[in-house]
Amino acid sequence: MAWGGGGGFWGGTTGSTPGLPFAGIPAEHERMVARLMQKEPPADNELREIPYSPLVDPDAPPFTLRGFLGQRKAAIAAVVVLVGFETVSQQIGPRLTQEGIDHGIAPRHFGVVVALSLLYIGSLVAGTAISAFRTWWSGRIGADLLYGLRVKIFSHIQRLSVEYFTNERAGRIMTRVTSDVDNLQNLFQQGLINMVLQLGTLVFVMVQLFSMDARLASYVVLGVLPIFTVLTLWFRARSDYGWLAVRDFNAAVIADLAENLSGTRVVAAHNRQRYNLTSHLNLLGQYRGANLYTAEIGGIYGPSAQLIGVAATGVVLLLGGQMVLRHELSLGDLTAFVLYLNAFFAPIQQLVQLYNTYQQGRASVVRLRELFATEPTVAERPDATELPEIDGEITLEHVTFGYSPDEPILTAVDLTIRAGETFALVGPTGAGKSTIAKLLTRFYDPDSGRVLIDGHDIAQVTFASLRRQLGIVPQEPFLFAGTIGDNIKFAKPDATREEILEACRAVGILSLIEALPDGLDTPCHERGVTLSSGERQLIALARAFLASPRVLILDEATSSLDLQTESLVERALDVLLDGRTAVLIAHRLNTAMRADRIAVVDDGRLVEIGSHAELLAKNGRYAEMFAAWRRQREETPVT
Repeated sequence: MAWGGGGGFWGGTTGSTPGLPFAGIPAEHERMVARLMQKEPPADNELREIPYSPLVDPDAPPFTLRGFLGQRKAAIAAVVVLVGFETVSQQIGPRLTQEGIDHGIAPRHFGVVVALSLLYIGSLVAGTAISAFRTWWSGRIGADLLYGLRVKIFSHIQRLSVEYFTNERAGRIMTRVTSDVDNLQNLFQQGLINMVLQLGTLVFVMVQLFSMDARLASYVVLGVLPIFTVLTLWFRARSDYGWLAVRDFNAAVIADLAENLSGTRVVAAHNRQRYNLTSHLNLLGQYRGANLYTAEIGGIYGPSAQLIGVAATGVVLLLGGQMVLRHELSLGDLTAFVLYLNAFFAPIQQLVQLYNTYQQGRASVVRLRELFATEPTVAERPDATELPEIDGEITLEHVTFGYSPDEPILTAVDLTIRAGETFALVGPTGAGKSTIAKLLTRFYDPDSGRVLIDGHDIAQVTFASLRRQLGIVPQEPFLFAGTIGDNIKFAKPDATREEILEACRAVGILSLIEALPDGLDTPCHERGVTLSSGERQLIALARAFLASPRVLILDEATSSLDLQTESLVERALDVLLDGRTAVLIAHRLNTAMRADRIAVVDDGRLVEIGSHAELLAKNGRYAEMFAAWRRQREETPVT
């Protein structure tokens, strides 16, 4: 049995089982691996049934940070309370120091010093315990929120129409699910919680400063805080600009990387590695430049803020020392004041740094809001009905459609395909053949006119009931990472092993499956890169056979195959098409000749319809195409 190139099922790296990604754990390492696995946290591998609906809720409020956090507002309120206790327990130390100096050391009451020291240690232990519990609790809340958000994003992406993925770069979509969700995680777990902690610290310290000496505290607030505020506002404005550039270039880098990974074979085939590397380096250079800018701004702000803090401490020591000498302030109050002063500027600096985290999170909220606000251009109607079991008659009534409103691809197309008929669409590239297939599967809706199956307008039925009875075999079938069996039962997840094997037998690949090292359990790498074109196509045909659709659409399913492999696929097609309505999009006229009727599509219109013999007898457009195709076959040497 001859197969096309590309490595085939046996392609892959060297080893005892070629093509397999993992050959097992060496015996001498098994005990060590077992010990390591015992230390691993338990994995949550439970398969959950997530409620999913293809309908978009028209009354759903816009995605906002408040709404996102509001799902766990009671738990978050408890975290805020814990932060309050944590702040007091961690910042009570300077006040206890003041009491120890004024009421223990100065009057030489050692018992007071011991009691306050134990109280100080107790407050630190309590603060540490509260902080640990608060970190664990907030982490748990954040994990739950982000789990729900990831499910919501993925569900929404599943609802979007093919048009969205055609117009949007895959890398940008990936950043919505990865970078933007990570930014929200940082915002909640590191940003908002820390922001509450720092604000609480700032308020507590301010209260302590003014309670010890309002005049000295006023010197600090009125003399130092305005300078600090101006510096902070300057930093915030500059960092906003810098982080906006960082986010934009980060998205561009990820999008370029995803595109290069998807097209790696094309890159290698055209020797574009050096050019693509240069292009990616330019993007990385821009990303690096934006990061350097933010680092320079931070490098100015951080030391400047520290300088202001040191200068403020010096002023307090000077003024406070004079007040101590004049007996207007106790030594304990001055000591506590200086300690609290150090704790006064630290939260402000932290809040400014956290502002960057907030900006990143806010930008991610905006992008996710835009994603959730994107509605599918082809949507299931709320009153959609179930499509009953069909015979497979397809009707296009005066259908006009264009991917752009001002550039129609199809114009006033009327067509009826009888139930059980094999119908071929032929014509030049760009004539509209594949567009008709996309309308039949309702990947797009016509701009005007209707598409009917057994008299049912497919725009009025549910997606599930429609696509359950439609099968599609594209020119380049997509195979997912998993096993051969998983890919065959993709359209029928509950299929038994016997049903899968029967599908393989029907399309003629059972002997090949049985010859594999693990049969149906043989790994099939992502996109089926280790398989030849013919093997991928036969697996796709087995997948379609197993799904048992009433209507089957084959979009140039043999155009990329060599003649030997094509003959194998065509024998499988004979089995697959039997008793079904089939629509063949064909470039090779030997595929079209198998059809009961053929339609010639040209410039968005059906110019001829009939059987192969009838169209040849008309001596029209089809006859010209057939003559040109026959000359090409005669001139092409058989290899």
